[in-house]
Amino acid sequence: MSTLEKLARQLVEEGGSDLHIAAGSPPMMRIDGRLEATGEEKIDAEASKKLVYAILSAEQVKRFEEDLELDMSFGIEDLGRFRTNVFLQRDAVGAVLRVIPRETIPFTELGLPPEACERICNLRKGLVLVTGATGSGKSTTLSSMVDYINSSRNEHIMTIEDPIEFIHTNKGCLVNQREVGSDTHGFRNALRTALRQDPDV
Repeated sequence: MSTLEKLARQLVEEGGSDLHIAAGSPPMMRIDGRLEATGEEKIDAEASKKLVYAILSAEQVKRFEEDLELDMSFGIEDLGRFRTNVFLQRDAVGAVLRVIPRETIPFTELGLPPEACERICNLRKGLVLVTGATGSGKSTTLSSMVDYINSSRNEHIMTIEDPIEFIHTNKGCLVNQREVGSDTHGFRNALRTALRQDPDV
């Protein structure tokens, strides 16, 4: 049986978007919209749990065992980051890992009107909703906008995420990224306290 790191490496090398781990099935990859076997044998419930728990911290294991589901992200050095959903199915641990692009994609390359994106990024107050179906690019769009602001202004950007997907390094701005579950108990409390943390964005 491969490790989850080896399977994630195979996923990236073959240009896949998602890795599925489920008991009773071999690990599967989504490549060009289709699920394909990784070439591994079927895994049982014990093997599935072992694969998935290998990437979880003790705190994440505790949260998963209490809530029976967990959203998180993790990185593999020299490979990339992965958004991960851990769940139970038929009393066995399963997971889906999605590849997070290594670099933030400028919104000029996302097929969005640059003038509209810049106008939204330059708003000084209000609420902007970015909505869409799973996999439609919401996180990528928001990451692109954060990067634009980070590159063009000198301000404090505060994000509250579940989970943190794209890691932003400080450019012109100070960027603080808080993850629900590990950095704060929930969105409500994090939003309330964010107002006391001198945010500009």
